[in-house]
Amino acid sequence: MELLPRVDLRSLLTRAEAAAPVGVVDAMAEALREMLGAHHVSFLIADFSGRSLNRLGYTAPSGAPGSRSEESAGTVPLSGSPYGTALATQRSVVLREGGDTRVIAPVTSRGEAVGVLELVLPFDPEPETLEDVELAAHQLAYMIIANRRYTDLFEWGQRTVPVSLAAEIQRRLLPASYTCEADQFTLAGWCEPAGEVGGDTFDFSLDRSTLHMSMTDAMGHSVGAAMLATLVVGALRNTRRRFGDLAEQAQRAHEALLDYATDGGFVTGQLVHVDLVDRTATVVNAGHPRPFRLRDGRAEEIELAAQPPLGAAKNSRWTAQAFPLEAGDRVLFLTDGMVERNARGLDIPELMLASAHLHPREAIQYLTQTVLHAVDGELRDDATSLCFDWHGGPQGERVTHAGAEHRPQRAPR
Repeated sequence: MELLPRVDLRSLLTRAEAAAPVGVVDAMAEALREMLGAHHVSFLIADFSGRSLNRLGYTAPSGAPGSRSEESAGTVPLSGSPYGTALATQRSVVLREGGDTRVIAPVTSRGEAVGVLELVLPFDPEPETLEDVELAAHQLAYMIIANRRYTDLFEWGQRTVPVSLAAEIQRRLLPASYTCEADQFTLAGWCEPAGEVGGDTFDFSLDRSTLHMSMTDAMGHSVGAAMLATLVVGALRNTRRRFGDLAEQAQRAHEALLDYATDGGFVTGQLVHVDLVDRTATVVNAGHPRPFRLRDGRAEEIELAAQPPLGAAKNSRWTAQAFPLEAGDRVLFLTDGMVERNARGLDIPELMLASAHLHPREAIQYLTQTVLHAVDGELRDDATSLCFDWHGGPQGERVTHAGAEHRPQRAPR
């Protein structure tokens, strides 16, 4: 009886760990080629545009004295492609090509779509082999997340256009992952920078009993706005990590702007605290556009008391207000770039209804691409959004496979 081709995950991890940080993908690809007899193995990383993948590779040295390898990346569009299907559904796509089989497996960790692993196999894989490939792809996600601390290779691979200094600063203010799946919620954010970066940020952090979220929008553009955003995000994180509540976080960010923003300037924002034990939420709304909530098939703006922007008036104070949540809610936080004057014809509640069946990661992309289309790709201000699905229930009920959870999807509208 012929043995099924299988992947030795322990050996795969050992070989990846032995490689230098820049060689992790190559080491895992070579191991998979040997274990499965694959004709081709490659990794495609998700681009910052949200519209494509970049196939990482390199040209080997020619052998001439002083020659060096050169990094390369080929772009593959997501829309309408099997690569996009694999990322959106978080399921492997299997394509028969004559006597070969192409397998495209999502490389994912807690819902963060890092990219895809592509293999061309000289046989039709059995379910056990396909599951091995999916687990290898999940293992690759962890290896990339761990090793990108040591190299710019993966950051470089995600960029298809040059990034300005302001955009570089802004990128450093965003969380390391844009998506998080947990027992009681799923969360995804996205920041689409304008030509002159407008200083938008979003952030989130999870501790044992609390989910912290924030969204801020600094006045102005370019490096000036990025510096205001740096002060605010730094103050918010510093106070949060000292266990300060929402009002304290707002107060410290406000004081940082008054103390260090030499030319003045203010920042609007929303700070949210979700208690995962009591299953309640509170919010500070510092002069920011109000969020929208989708509940029971109806999407509408959430009424929140208006409070001053951070840094706007010297003696301002902030208080947290209740933010009611029910299981099944979807909440959309956004900056004014999502509803800028060129895009005001867009109906945000209607767009939320149209994308209600999508994972927050995909819903955010749908909303962003719709806004970009409405302004012909020319944003006057950053367009940033954070999509939060509240599942409710007790902790400890998450069911996953290969780095992604598989909940029953909302029914399409």
